[in-house]
Amino acid sequence: MDAIWILPALPLLGAVVLLLLGRRSDRWGHLLGTATAALSFAFAVALFVGMLGRSVDERAVSDTLFRWVPVAELQVDFGFRLDQLSMCFVLLITGVGTLIHLYAVGYMAEDPDRRKFFGYLNLFLAAMLLLVTADNFLGLYVGWEGVGLASYLLIGFWQHKPSAATAAKKAFVVNRVGDIGLMVALMIMFSSFRSVSFADVFAGTETATNGTLTALGFVLLLAACGKSAQVPLQSWLGDAMEGPTPVSALIHAATMVTAGVYLIVRSGPIFESAPAAQTAVVVVGAVTLLFGAIIGCAKDDIKKALAASTMSQIGYMFLAAGLGPAGYTFAIMLLLAHGFFKAGLFLGAGSVMHGMNDEVDMRKYGALRTVMPITFVTFGLGYLAIIGVPPFSGFFAKDKIIEVAFAAGGVQGAILGAVTLIGAGLTAFYMTRVMLMTFFGKARWEPDVHPHESPSIMTAPMIVLAVGSVAAGALFTVGGSLTHWLEPVVGEAEDAHAIPAWVVTPLALTVVAVGVAVACRRYATKPIPAAAPVPVSALTAAARRDLYGDAVNEALLMRPGAQLTQAAERFDDVAIAGATRAVAGSVAILSTRIRNVQTGYVRSYALTMLAGTAVLVAMMVAVMVW
Repeated sequence: MDAIWILPALPLLGAVVLLLLGRRSDRWGHLLGTATAALSFAFAVALFVGMLGRSVDERAVSDTLFRWVPVAELQVDFGFRLDQLSMCFVLLITGVGTLIHLYAVGYMAEDPDRRKFFGYLNLFLAAMLLLVTADNFLGLYVGWEGVGLASYLLIGFWQHKPSAATAAKKAFVVNRVGDIGLMVALMIMFSSFRSVSFADVFAGTETATNGTLTALGFVLLLAACGKSAQVPLQSWLGDAMEGPTPVSALIHAATMVTAGVYLIVRSGPIFESAPAAQTAVVVVGAVTLLFGAIIGCAKDDIKKALAASTMSQIGYMFLAAGLGPAGYTFAIMLLLAHGFFKAGLFLGAGSVMHGMNDEVDMRKYGALRTVMPITFVTFGLGYLAIIGVPPFSGFFAKDKIIEVAFAAGGVQGAILGAVTLIGAGLTAFYMTRVMLMTFFGKARWEPDVHPHESPSIMTAPMIVLAVGSVAAGALFTVGGSLTHWLEPVVGEAEDAHAIPAWVVTPLALTVVAVGVAVACRRYATKPIPAAAPVPVSALTAAARRDLYGDAVNEALLMRPGAQLTQAAERFDDVAIAGATRAVAGSVAILSTRIRNVQTGYVRSYALTMLAGTAVLVAMMVAVMVW
């Protein structure tokens, strides 16, 4: 139980071997990458079983490897902590990550750089595991930046494609904006608490000023928005689909986007002591929930539609986490359920692309259920889970978040409840649209496309994830299992309901049914054109352009930044370089004038010396007389 470091060490070892050996490991690199992920998962299961065997008070364990930063007052250990919260993430990361590795063996079979791809996947897992098992914010920050590096390498893996290279740079830059928040948070922690360990920082919240805690909460939220693609730092997520599909599944289901939710929940004591920052978390979640759902309704690219749905589902989690102890458990519940059904949906999308010559436009799909039955069934189960149909996993988690949103009470509760219901209806609409355009209707394939089912190495992980999409919800909720499991870390949630559950559940299911019906009426009863129809409404046009997220970021961040850079350049040229040139010119002029005094004639020098002597004698006589 004390050897927590083995969890990230195994995939890190795989990454080091695969990336350092290079082409010498091409033949077996994918096997080593998958094996290290699987071993990490097996070790995680062993740790979980060991944790179950302990009493509740003794389940959290720590492991300090060495003194990391011994600098004056800043003393930081390189240590790990495994508690009930981090264990949820560890099992998700290693379990779903292993299935994605296995799927990638088949998906990347023809890629000449498959070995390097698995090295990057291993690096991704290692960084994320460090992030969720670190016992202090500095260790978390190292994992945080490692995840950013790995995502850059994987999104731009096919760098011969200009779109992939651009998407990787975009993800890297946008995430750096968010990472500034975590960097500033570390500075505030050291300045205020003289420590960056979880225990010291959380204990310090009892005596810190409200201004300090509010500032700390806002910069942590900025960091979380970057990693989890929440408004206003959401623009990178859709473009990240340029990476291979296993990367998309790993980013959206088990690693990167979950990091922001982990940071918010882990930092719960900070946000609970800073109401303004906590409210900001709720607002960001509510806005992004609708933001992503609206975008998802207008996407014809199957992966980008799923990417928009991730943005929306993470918005649900942020909203719940922003409601404090009442919502922490349900945010994690949806995160775990989302790990199953979203990974299954992305792998299903990759299976469709595999059979359709890498085509991503759903308008060129149709009738695939007959030629890809396993993909159809597994994708369909993920679809039922994400729209919240009972008894699938998404129903249990999302229904609870809707209840908690209404339970906020007053105008806030009414608004949040309405937002979560609208989001549920929109989710049902765009996911039904994806199902109908992909698997139903008439075949709209290109003449040279011959769809076929994917090999078993790809379908096997999809089947396992589909089972998880069905069973995970009940597993989390039976007897309040997940609530009791997380209670020692996130606190006890008050069982308050502004609207009874027996009212909320039928209401939510009705909204979902309406969303499904509207999508069926539009996409099942009418032929789907080969190209998106025009003209369109202003909202549809905006949704197709990601609600102008790039334009807003360009106006608010890029252009002011460029103007500031140009102003700094002009200041440097005029003031700094100008002053330097002025000094140099003055010295040159002065040197020229002084040089003219040196004539080279001895008689001139003698006359000058005589004149100087006369002046000195005259001054001395004048002083004596005076």
